[in-house]
Amino acid sequence: MTSQSISLELSLREVTGKKVKQLRREGMLPVHLYGPGIEVQPLQCATTSVVEVLVKAGGNTAVTITVQGSQGSHLAFAREIQWGPRRDDILHVDFLAVDASRPVSAQVPITLIGDSPGARAAGGTVMQQLRDLSVEALPLEVPRELELDLANLTDPDGVLRAGDIAIPSGVTLLTDPEDVVVRIEVLRAVEAEVFGEAEGAEAASEDEGDQEAE
Repeated sequence: MTSQSISLELSLREVTGKKVKQLRREGMLPVHLYGPGIEVQPLQCATTSVVEVLVKAGGNTAVTITVQGSQGSHLAFAREIQWGPRRDDILHVDFLAVDASRPVSAQVPITLIGDSPGARAAGGTVMQQLRDLSVEALPLEVPRELELDLANLTDPDGVLRAGDIAIPSGVTLLTDPEDVVVRIEVLRAVEAEVFGEAEGAEAASEDEGDQEAE
């Protein structure tokens, strides 16, 4: 699933320095937009609007930014978010403008779908070791997420790697294809129980064979 641009309108900010604290108390957030050919200017936007965009876009969905009083728009990604002492207290956001015709690199989250037959058979748990992939694509072609189907994890001792994930056309995988994404972890107690049951069944089979031979 590729990204779709989300829109955000900014306005010029006259308040700088320590006065920015008052700006935040009034519900406005200081923002910077930078990139090739762009003059860095102090900008601002309603905090609620920026948070809404960040929730939708994350770090790998392009945002179409317009500035009040300026012509044209800029395609950009949220690149740096400054947080306060509380994690839900956002202080500042930097947006990096990009050229829509030139590839960019991005970290795309991995979403696990389905169930693992191997984990079910072994009584184990699927452990995710890699949570995102590094890819390269045009700004509007960067996937929001990449899915990995656990139905393909059939061997309790097997793993699924970055190369097992379907990569959309136009997207290049930068992560090592051999990097392990998920594996199955079986608790020792469960392993012992399964192994014990297998040994018991084998012994019972041998006893039956001996009795028949007699």
